[in-house]
Amino acid sequence: MASKKGITVTILILAAITAGSFLFWIIPQETQISFVISDHENYLDGVKEIHSLLDQTISTEFQNLKDENISPDEYIQIADVTSSQVTTQISEFVKSKPPNEWQDSYISYMEALKNFNSFVTETKVYANLVKHGKTDQLEETFTKIQSFKYESEILIEISDNFRPK
Repeated sequence: MASKKGITVTILILAAITAGSFLFWIIPQETQISFVISDHENYLDGVKEIHSLLDQTISTEFQNLKDENISPDEYIQIADVTSSQVTTQISEFVKSKPPNEWQDSYISYMEALKNFNSFVTETKVYANLVKHGKTDQLEETFTKIQSFKYESEILIEISDNFRPK
């Protein structure tokens, strides 16, 4: 079994990232917030770093689920936090309004995040199947998981190729 300390640290890291992203929502709604980005390359690089961290965390915890080192319920908690963070990143992309030369790259990366979120959601389906002992459906679900992950990775490459030179 994974240690409670390790699970707690993982959840705290994901919660801290989520809390930081929700900072935009804490400000009173009467105030019009304009999400101005002056360095689109660094912004996209920052999103990629967050995405990479979330990907590493969820992939590690998914492997722990498959290895029976954490329970399905513990995994689902971690996946919910991850999904919330990805949704926040997508929301920020929508508000960012990049200039024309960055739009294709941003749109492709936003689609990559959507596929990654589908990947996370499908891993939760897998965890629920494990929880309820429906092992006959695990292989089909795992195939979907791999497909979403692959599509996300392809869209990241497309986004990188669309970056202005």
